[in-house]
Amino acid sequence: MAENMSLLGLEDELTCSICLCLFENPVSLICGHSFCASCLEATWNDRVTSLSCPQCRMAFSCKPELKKNTVLSAVLDAYRIKAGVPEPVKEPFEVKKKDPDAIKCDSCMEAKAVKTCLTCMASYCEDHVRPHRENAIFRAHQLSDPLPDLMERLCSDHGKLMEFYCIQHQSCICTNCLQSVHKGCEFITADDRRFKQKDLAATRKRILEAEYRQIREAIDRDEKEVMIAIDKEQEKGQSKLVSLMKKFNENVEKMNRTKSEINSLLDQSQSLTFLKASVDLPSVVNFEPYNPRMTVESKEVIAYHSSAVALKEWINKLMEQPAENRIFVLKPVVKNVNKELKDPKDRKDQKSNNGTILNFDFRTAHKRISLTENNTKATVSDDPSHYPDIPLRFSVCSQVLCTKGFSQGRHYWEIKMSSNNFCGLGLAYGRIDRKGPTSRLGRNAESWCVEWFNVKLSAWHNSIETVLENPNPSRVGVLLDCDQGSATFYNVQDRAYPFHTFVFPFTEAVYPAFWIFSNGSSISLCKLNN
Repeated sequence: MAENMSLLGLEDELTCSICLCLFENPVSLICGHSFCASCLEATWNDRVTSLSCPQCRMAFSCKPELKKNTVLSAVLDAYRIKAGVPEPVKEPFEVKKKDPDAIKCDSCMEAKAVKTCLTCMASYCEDHVRPHRENAIFRAHQLSDPLPDLMERLCSDHGKLMEFYCIQHQSCICTNCLQSVHKGCEFITADDRRFKQKDLAATRKRILEAEYRQIREAIDRDEKEVMIAIDKEQEKGQSKLVSLMKKFNENVEKMNRTKSEINSLLDQSQSLTFLKASVDLPSVVNFEPYNPRMTVESKEVIAYHSSAVALKEWINKLMEQPAENRIFVLKPVVKNVNKELKDPKDRKDQKSNNGTILNFDFRTAHKRISLTENNTKATVSDDPSHYPDIPLRFSVCSQVLCTKGFSQGRHYWEIKMSSNNFCGLGLAYGRIDRKGPTSRLGRNAESWCVEWFNVKLSAWHNSIETVLENPNPSRVGVLLDCDQGSATFYNVQDRAYPFHTFVFPFTEAVYPAFWIFSNGSSISLCKLNN
């Protein structure tokens, strides 16, 4: 009896950790762990390198020879007899067709993972995640949906999971980074950033769908107008045809009457009567020549047809262009604007004709920004200023607007930067958010900016980034044309060279806007001397 009870308690030790069934033809590795021969072969199937024990991860430089564990087989046979378990008719363990996108369990290395433990930094299938759900020891472990490339989610400096996203530096960081290098930075969780990006992508998709839908609706309206014009031409043609048939019938009746009179005259046998009647005979019937043209080629229809052909050819040529070049075809004014300041005389004219005196708006300045020189110089400091908390003030991003906004005409100003790194220059509607990550210039639909981030220069609007060639300017000119809907940025260190143009139909007043981040860096609004 004691022997039977001892054997019956060995079920867990006689179970293969891969298929979770009793061993069949068990084999053992040099690390001491045993598996079904077919399960282990299937696990290592098609693997030339990186062979390891599925349980302890002991690596093998080459595929070890698998020999049957005869002792374990004997114990297994005895257990089956005592427990009354019949010899299984077991199909070989099959490896299902690999799904390249599936995340595998880090324990059995075959089953599809259902959860990833961010504490263990491992993914588990339904069977192997069970201890995390049932054992109190794992209660504090953080489980998430399966995550690929876990090692890439570790901070290279601290080896910890990067759980946060730094808004200023646009990078994922760990808790140690948050307490050291990124101390004082604004941050959100990585999941919040992912959800925000998904929302932005969905919003952008809806906007684009609406734009293309409006294009289709405009073409549909034009097509309906063309069809109405053709229908009118058809009605005119039918009316003309009815009138023509009426005239033809009248002519036929007139000819028939004349014919009858002539025949009656010819039947007269008396010469005197014939001669008398011939005097009253009607003259030769003459009809105006009429060449009917039943066409629908009115000037309006011809114009519609010509414009449709021209529009089709123009759209086909436009679609052949890369998306970033189409704006210059749609808005040729941009090319003209880009040429305006290449001559020093043109720049002087812009200063005298469109030059604008600007001042920073104290009410909007973030507390890290110090304003001096009559509010024409903005400097970043890690020691916050004691500005009052008001709704107009930026509370998250170190940004500031100018006091003056523009809704019509042309305006030109220049900015001097102490360092073209971690700073941005642009425009914003007065209603731009003042709180949260959406208040960052270019990360919303209410602002546009060119931004230097390390050595990279980018143009931003509505969270869409366009990487630009970086001319590394220390002085930048901005030409705003509200009527044409364009804002061009120039490198004006020596001569004026344009490096980017935003084209947008500004619907309300826009304010010069600025972002500066690095401690000690500054930007100054230049006095434009003629």
